[in-house]
Amino acid sequence: MFLSSEPEQFISYINNTTEKENYDNISRTKAYAAYFDRNREIMWPLLASLVSRNAGWSMTDLQGKWFRKALSFEQRHILFMLYEKANWMIFSDAFPQLLVYEYSKYHNKPYFYLLEYFSISRFMINEWSYFWQKRDKHRLVTSLIINEQNVIQQPIIENKQFEKKIFKSMPYFAQEILHFNTVLFPTLNGQLFGFSVVNFQNLTKRIELGKKLAWLLFSSYHFHEFYMFSKTVTHTGSRFDFEKFFPEKKKRQTPFLRTAYPAVSHYIDETKTDWFHGQKINKWFLSAEKQKKYEITDWYKEKQRQLHLFTLVEEFRER
Repeated sequence: MFLSSEPEQFISYINNTTEKENYDNISRTKAYAAYFDRNREIMWPLLASLVSRNAGWSMTDLQGKWFRKALSFEQRHILFMLYEKANWMIFSDAFPQLLVYEYSKYHNKPYFYLLEYFSISRFMINEWSYFWQKRDKHRLVTSLIINEQNVIQQPIIENKQFEKKIFKSMPYFAQEILHFNTVLFPTLNGQLFGFSVVNFQNLTKRIELGKKLAWLLFSSYHFHEFYMFSKTVTHTGSRFDFEKFFPEKKKRQTPFLRTAYPAVSHYIDETKTDWFHGQKINKWFLSAEKQKKYEITDWYKEKQRQLHLFTLVEEFRER
Protein backbone atom coordinates (compact mmCIF):
# COMPACT_ATOMS: atom_id res chain seq x y z
CA MET A 1 0.00 0.00 0.00
CA PHE A 2 2.97 2.34 0.52
CA LEU A 3 3.52 2.16 -3.24
CA SER A 4 0.29 4.08 -3.77
CA SER A 5 0.42 7.85 -3.56
CA GLU A 6 -3.38 8.03 -3.23
CA PRO A 7 -4.11 9.06 0.38
CA GLU A 8 -7.72 7.83 0.14
CA GLN A 9 -6.54 4.26 -0.39
CA PHE A 10 -4.07 4.58 2.44
CA ILE A 11 -6.76 5.79 4.87
CA SER A 12 -8.69 2.58 4.22
CA TYR A 13 -5.48 0.57 4.69
CA ILE A 14 -4.83 2.26 8.05
CA ASN A 15 -8.34 1.54 9.30
CA ASN A 16 -8.15 -2.12 8.30
CA THR A 17 -4.63 -2.65 9.62
CA THR A 18 -5.31 -0.94 12.95
CA GLU A 19 -8.46 -2.98 13.51
CA LYS A 20 -6.63 -6.22 12.69
CA GLU A 21 -3.61 -5.53 14.92
CA ASN A 22 -5.84 -4.26 17.75
CA TYR A 23 -7.42 -7.72 18.11
CA ASP A 24 -6.08 -8.32 21.62
CA ASN A 25 -3.11 -7.71 23.91
CA ILE A 26 -0.95 -10.29 22.12
CA SER A 27 -1.45 -8.76 18.67
CA ARG A 28 -0.87 -5.21 19.95
CA THR A 29 2.38 -6.19 21.64
CA LYS A 30 3.66 -7.84 18.47
CA ALA A 31 2.56 -4.96 16.22
CA TYR A 32 4.37 -2.35 18.33
CA ALA A 33 7.59 -4.40 18.40
CA ALA A 34 7.49 -5.10 14.65
CA TYR A 35 6.99 -1.40 13.93
CA PHE A 36 10.04 -0.47 15.99
CA ASP A 37 12.14 -2.98 14.06
CA ARG A 38 11.06 -1.31 10.80
CA ASN A 39 11.53 2.26 12.07
CA ARG A 40 14.22 2.34 14.74
CA GLU A 41 14.21 6.13 14.88
CA ILE A 42 10.71 6.05 16.43
CA MET A 43 11.38 4.99 20.02
CA TRP A 44 7.89 4.93 21.49
CA PRO A 45 6.63 1.67 19.89
CA LEU A 46 9.28 -0.43 21.67
CA LEU A 47 8.35 1.24 24.95
CA ALA A 48 4.68 0.61 24.16
CA SER A 49 5.40 -3.05 23.39
CA LEU A 50 7.12 -3.62 26.73
CA VAL A 51 4.37 -1.80 28.63
CA SER A 52 1.80 -3.84 26.69
CA ARG A 53 3.46 -7.01 27.95
CA ASN A 54 2.88 -5.74 31.48
CA ALA A 55 -0.79 -5.17 30.70
CA GLY A 56 -1.07 -8.77 29.52
CA TRP A 57 0.56 -10.05 32.71
CA SER A 58 -1.89 -7.99 34.78
CA MET A 59 -4.80 -9.43 32.81
CA THR A 60 -3.82 -13.07 33.32
CA ASP A 61 -3.03 -12.40 36.99
CA LEU A 62 -6.79 -12.01 37.36
CA GLN A 63 -7.30 -15.59 36.17
CA GLY A 64 -4.44 -16.97 38.23
CA LYS A 65 -4.45 -18.72 41.58
CA TRP A 66 -4.04 -15.73 43.86
CA PHE A 67 -6.41 -13.13 42.48
CA ARG A 68 -9.16 -15.72 42.15
CA LYS A 69 -8.92 -16.14 45.89
CA ALA A 70 -9.08 -12.43 46.75
CA LEU A 71 -11.42 -10.91 44.19
CA SER A 72 -14.93 -11.75 43.06
CA PHE A 73 -15.71 -12.61 39.44
CA GLU A 74 -17.25 -9.15 38.97
CA GLN A 75 -14.18 -7.39 40.38
CA ARG A 76 -11.86 -9.40 38.17
CA HIS A 77 -14.00 -8.78 35.10
CA ILE A 78 -14.13 -5.02 35.60
CA LEU A 79 -10.35 -4.91 36.19
CA PHE A 80 -9.78 -6.87 33.00
CA MET A 81 -11.99 -4.44 31.09
CA LEU A 82 -10.03 -1.50 32.52
CA TYR A 83 -6.72 -2.92 31.24
CA GLU A 84 -8.18 -4.09 27.94
CA LYS A 85 -10.13 -0.97 27.01
CA ALA A 86 -7.35 1.42 28.00
CA ASN A 87 -4.83 -0.43 25.87
CA TRP A 88 -7.30 -0.79 23.00
CA MET A 89 -7.94 2.97 23.04
CA ILE A 90 -4.25 3.83 23.09
CA PHE A 91 -3.56 1.52 20.14
CA SER A 92 -6.56 2.90 18.21
CA ASP A 93 -5.12 6.37 18.56
CA ALA A 94 -1.39 5.66 18.25
CA PHE A 95 -1.12 3.09 15.47
CA PRO A 96 -2.65 5.29 12.74
CA GLN A 97 -0.08 7.93 13.69
CA LEU A 98 2.74 5.43 13.30
CA LEU A 99 1.45 4.23 9.92
CA VAL A 100 1.06 7.79 8.61
CA TYR A 101 4.67 8.49 9.56
CA GLU A 102 5.77 5.30 7.80
CA TYR A 103 3.80 6.35 4.70
CA SER A 104 5.39 9.82 4.83
CA LYS A 105 8.83 8.29 5.25
CA TYR A 106 8.34 6.02 2.23
CA HIS A 107 7.27 8.92 -0.02
CA ASN A 108 9.73 11.38 1.58
CA LYS A 109 6.88 13.82 2.04
CA PRO A 110 4.86 14.70 5.15
CA TYR A 111 1.27 13.43 5.09
CA PHE A 112 0.40 14.34 8.65
CA TYR A 113 -2.77 16.17 7.59
CA LEU A 114 -4.20 12.65 7.17
CA LEU A 115 -4.22 12.31 10.95
CA GLU A 116 -7.31 14.51 11.03
CA TYR A 117 -9.26 11.65 9.45
CA PHE A 118 -8.55 9.55 12.53
CA SER A 119 -9.49 12.26 15.08
CA ILE A 120 -5.89 12.54 16.27
CA SER A 121 -5.22 15.41 18.63
CA ARG A 122 -4.00 18.67 17.14
CA PHE A 123 -1.21 18.38 19.69
CA MET A 124 0.17 15.25 18.00
CA ILE A 125 -0.32 16.55 14.46
CA ASN A 126 1.88 19.48 15.43
CA GLU A 127 4.41 17.21 17.16
CA TRP A 128 4.76 14.92 14.14
CA SER A 129 5.31 17.95 11.91
CA TYR A 130 7.95 19.21 14.33
CA PHE A 131 9.66 15.81 14.36
CA TRP A 132 9.67 15.72 10.56
CA GLN A 133 11.56 19.02 10.52
CA LYS A 134 13.85 18.65 13.56
CA ARG A 135 14.21 14.88 14.01
CA ASP A 136 14.10 15.25 17.78
CA LYS A 137 13.27 11.65 18.66
CA HIS A 138 13.42 12.22 22.42
CA ARG A 139 10.80 14.96 22.25
CA LEU A 140 8.61 12.73 20.11
CA VAL A 141 8.63 9.85 22.59
CA THR A 142 7.66 12.30 25.34
CA SER A 143 4.89 13.73 23.15
CA LEU A 144 3.46 10.28 22.52
CA ILE A 145 3.55 9.51 26.27
CA ILE A 146 1.72 12.77 27.01
CA ASN A 147 -0.84 12.06 24.32
CA GLU A 148 -1.61 8.44 25.25
CA GLN A 149 -2.27 9.29 28.88
CA ASN A 150 -4.53 12.19 27.95
CA VAL A 151 -6.41 9.97 25.47
CA ILE A 152 -7.49 7.58 28.24
CA GLN A 153 -7.99 10.15 31.03
CA GLN A 154 -11.62 11.09 30.45
CA PRO A 155 -13.14 7.90 28.95
CA ILE A 156 -11.23 5.42 31.15
CA ILE A 157 -9.73 6.94 34.27
CA GLU A 158 -12.67 9.28 34.91
CA ASN A 159 -15.26 6.70 33.85
CA LYS A 160 -17.89 6.50 36.62
CA GLN A 161 -18.12 2.71 36.53
CA PHE A 162 -14.37 2.22 36.81
CA GLU A 163 -14.11 4.91 39.47
CA LYS A 164 -16.77 3.32 41.66
CA LYS A 165 -15.83 -0.32 41.26
CA ILE A 166 -12.04 -0.05 41.07
CA PHE A 167 -10.51 3.24 42.12
CA LYS A 168 -12.69 3.55 45.23
CA SER A 169 -12.47 -0.12 46.20
CA MET A 170 -10.29 -1.51 48.99
CA PRO A 171 -8.36 -3.94 46.78
CA TYR A 172 -7.26 -1.01 44.61
CA PHE A 173 -6.09 0.97 47.63
CA ALA A 174 -4.24 -2.08 48.97
CA GLN A 175 -2.40 -2.44 45.68
CA GLU A 176 -1.54 1.27 45.75
CA ILE A 177 -0.14 0.97 49.27
CA LEU A 178 1.85 -2.16 48.47
CA HIS A 179 3.12 -0.70 45.17
CA PHE A 180 1.77 -3.51 43.02
CA ASN A 181 1.20 -1.00 40.21
CA THR A 182 4.65 -1.59 38.79
CA VAL A 183 5.89 -1.74 35.19
CA LEU A 184 8.64 -4.32 34.74
CA PHE A 185 11.33 -4.67 32.08
CA PRO A 186 12.69 -8.24 32.35
CA THR A 187 15.99 -9.61 31.05
CA LEU A 188 17.09 -13.06 29.92
CA ASN A 189 19.32 -13.45 32.99
CA GLY A 190 16.39 -13.24 35.41
CA GLN A 191 16.83 -9.62 36.47
CA LEU A 192 13.91 -7.21 36.62
CA PHE A 193 14.03 -3.44 36.21
CA GLY A 194 11.22 -0.94 36.49
CA PHE A 195 9.25 1.64 38.40
CA SER A 196 5.97 1.92 40.30
CA VAL A 197 3.28 4.55 40.12
CA VAL A 198 1.29 5.68 43.14
CA ASN A 199 -2.04 7.46 42.56
CA PHE A 200 -2.66 5.93 39.13
CA GLN A 201 -5.64 8.24 38.59
CA ASN A 202 -3.37 11.27 38.48
CA LEU A 203 -2.58 12.19 34.87
CA THR A 204 0.75 13.84 35.63
CA LYS A 205 1.89 10.87 37.74
CA ARG A 206 1.26 8.50 34.83
CA ILE A 207 3.10 10.78 32.41
CA GLU A 208 6.05 10.95 34.81
CA LEU A 209 6.06 7.15 35.01
CA GLY A 210 6.11 6.95 31.21
CA LYS A 211 9.08 9.32 31.02
CA LYS A 212 11.00 7.34 33.65
CA LEU A 213 10.35 4.14 31.73
CA ALA A 214 11.56 5.78 28.51
CA TRP A 215 14.72 6.86 30.34
CA LEU A 216 15.20 3.32 31.68
CA LEU A 217 14.75 1.76 28.24
CA PHE A 218 16.87 4.12 26.17
CA SER A 219 19.28 5.88 28.54
CA SER A 220 20.22 3.52 31.40
CA TYR A 221 22.67 1.35 29.43
CA HIS A 222 20.36 -1.69 29.63
CA PHE A 223 18.73 -1.22 26.24
CA HIS A 224 20.33 -4.32 24.70
CA GLU A 225 19.16 -6.54 27.57
CA PHE A 226 15.56 -5.32 27.31
CA TYR A 227 15.57 -5.49 23.53
CA MET A 228 16.92 -9.05 23.51
CA PHE A 229 14.15 -10.13 25.87
CA SER A 230 11.61 -8.54 23.53
CA LYS A 231 13.11 -10.22 20.48
CA THR A 232 13.66 -13.62 22.10
CA VAL A 233 10.66 -14.28 24.35
CA THR A 234 7.27 -14.80 22.75
CA HIS A 235 4.60 -12.85 24.61
CA THR A 236 1.93 -15.20 26.00
CA GLY A 237 0.47 -12.90 28.64
CA SER A 238 1.69 -15.07 31.51
CA ARG A 239 4.28 -13.83 34.02
CA PHE A 240 5.99 -17.16 33.49
CA ASP A 241 7.40 -15.51 30.35
CA PHE A 242 10.00 -13.90 32.62
CA GLU A 243 9.70 -15.87 35.86
CA LYS A 244 11.10 -18.95 34.07
CA PHE A 245 14.47 -17.14 33.99
CA PHE A 246 14.67 -16.84 37.80
CA PRO A 247 17.46 -18.97 39.35
CA GLU A 248 14.96 -20.68 41.66
CA LYS A 249 12.51 -23.03 40.00
CA LYS A 250 9.18 -21.34 39.43
CA LYS A 251 5.89 -22.97 38.49
CA ARG A 252 3.45 -21.29 36.13
CA GLN A 253 0.72 -19.63 38.20
CA THR A 254 -1.13 -17.72 35.48
CA PRO A 255 -2.54 -18.99 32.17
CA PHE A 256 -1.83 -18.00 28.59
CA LEU A 257 -3.86 -14.90 27.77
CA ARG A 258 -5.63 -16.39 24.75
CA THR A 259 -6.76 -19.41 26.77
CA ALA A 260 -8.00 -17.15 29.57
CA TYR A 261 -10.01 -14.57 27.61
CA PRO A 262 -11.99 -14.41 24.39
CA ALA A 263 -11.54 -11.48 22.02
CA VAL A 264 -13.42 -8.37 23.15
CA SER A 265 -15.42 -6.11 20.83
CA HIS A 266 -14.97 -2.45 21.73
CA TYR A 267 -16.74 0.74 20.85
CA ILE A 268 -16.21 4.33 21.91
CA ASP A 269 -19.21 5.47 23.92
CA GLU A 270 -19.21 9.02 22.66
CA THR A 271 -17.76 11.01 19.79
CA LYS A 272 -14.03 11.30 20.27
CA THR A 273 -13.02 14.81 21.23
CA ASP A 274 -9.61 16.45 21.23
CA TRP A 275 -8.11 16.58 24.71
CA PHE A 276 -5.81 19.45 23.71
CA HIS A 277 -7.30 22.93 23.85
CA GLY A 278 -4.13 25.03 23.73
CA GLN A 279 -3.47 24.64 27.46
CA LYS A 280 0.04 25.04 28.85
CA ILE A 281 1.77 21.67 28.99
CA ASN A 282 5.43 22.66 29.28
CA LYS A 283 5.72 20.90 32.66
CA TRP A 284 5.12 17.55 30.97
CA PHE A 285 8.10 18.07 28.67
CA LEU A 286 10.60 18.44 31.50
CA SER A 287 13.21 15.69 31.32
CA ALA A 288 12.90 12.79 33.71
CA GLU A 289 15.51 12.91 36.43
CA LYS A 290 18.24 10.28 36.28
CA GLN A 291 17.10 7.45 38.51
CA LYS A 292 19.40 5.73 40.99
CA LYS A 293 17.38 2.63 41.88
CA TYR A 294 15.64 0.67 39.16
CA GLU A 295 16.89 -2.92 39.52
CA ILE A 296 13.97 -4.41 41.45
CA THR A 297 14.28 -8.20 41.22
CA ASP A 298 14.36 -8.85 44.99
CA TRP A 299 11.76 -6.13 45.58
CA TYR A 300 9.42 -7.79 43.09
CA LYS A 301 9.76 -11.20 44.69
CA GLU A 302 9.03 -9.75 48.13
CA LYS A 303 5.99 -7.90 46.79
CA GLN A 304 4.73 -11.14 45.25
CA ARG A 305 4.97 -12.76 48.69
CA GLN A 306 3.05 -9.81 50.15
CA LEU A 307 0.44 -10.18 47.42
CA HIS A 308 -0.01 -13.86 48.26
CA LEU A 309 -0.42 -13.00 51.96
CA PHE A 310 -2.87 -10.23 51.10
CA THR A 311 -5.00 -12.57 48.98
CA LEU A 312 -5.08 -15.20 51.72
CA VAL A 313 -6.24 -12.55 54.20
CA GLU A 314 -8.91 -11.36 51.78
CA GLU A 315 -10.05 -14.94 51.22
CA PHE A 316 -10.31 -15.51 54.97
CA ARG A 317 -12.12 -12.20 55.51
CA GLU A 318 -14.79 -13.11 52.94
CA ARG A 319 -15.62 -16.39 54.69
